[in-house]
Amino acid sequence: MKHYTYNVDKMYTYLRGYLVGAQMHQSLAALQFAREKHKDQTRKDGVPYIVHPLSMACYAAALQLRNDNIMATILLHDVPEDCGVDIAHLPVNDTVKKAVECMTITPFKNETKIQTKRRYFNNLLKSKEAIICKAIDRYNNLTDMRFTFTADAIAKNVAETDVLLLPVLKEAKEKWTDISDTLFVLRTNIRSVNDILREDYREDYEKWYKTYTESE
Repeated sequence: MKHYTYNVDKMYTYLRGYLVGAQMHQSLAALQFAREKHKDQTRKDGVPYIVHPLSMACYAAALQLRNDNIMATILLHDVPEDCGVDIAHLPVNDTVKKAVECMTITPFKNETKIQTKRRYFNNLLKSKEAIICKAIDRYNNLTDMRFTFTADAIAKNVAETDVLLLPVLKEAKEKWTDISDTLFVLRTNIRSVNDILREDYREDYEKWYKTYTESE
C-alpha cells in the first residue's frame, strides 16, 4: 500500500502563517522547537517524524481550534518522550507543560503495561489541552496504521481506543462544555475509523479487547 507524500516545508510554512495570523505566540515557539528537535527523526515508514505533529496541527487548524495552548501542546507532545527533552525546558508556559506531561507515558514500578495505560488515559482528564491533543493524535495514528503496524498492533490500538480512550473522551465532553463541540467531532471521527479497523482485524481485536476489559 502506497503511503501519502508530504511536503514538510509547505506544511511548516502554511502552519506558521496560520499561527502568526492568529497571534499564537506559544505555538510559534513550539513550532520552531519541535522542528529542531525532530529534524533527524523518521517514523517506521521512513516519513520525517515532524510530519506527525504538523499534520495534527493542520487538522486542528481545519477544525478552527484557535487556542494557543492546545496548538502548542499538539506540536510538542512527543518531544520529551522521543527526543529526551525535559518538560521543564520546553519554551512554553506552565499550562502547555502540564498538558505535555499528561501526554507523556511514565511507567510506575510494579505496574503492568495495561495498568500504566489505564492511569495514563485517566490522567488526560487533568488537562483539556491534553485531551484534545490525544484525540487528534489517536485519529492521526489510526488513519496511518495500515502503512506500518502489524495486524496484532493495529488490533491492540483499536481495542485500547474502545476500552480506554473513547470513554475518557465522553467524560471530557461532559466536563468541559467549552470544547464539547470539538470533542464531539473528534470522537465521531475516531469511532468511524475504529469501526472499520475493528471489522478488518476482528480476530486479533477480540484477544486484545478481552485483555483490556479483564484488567478492569
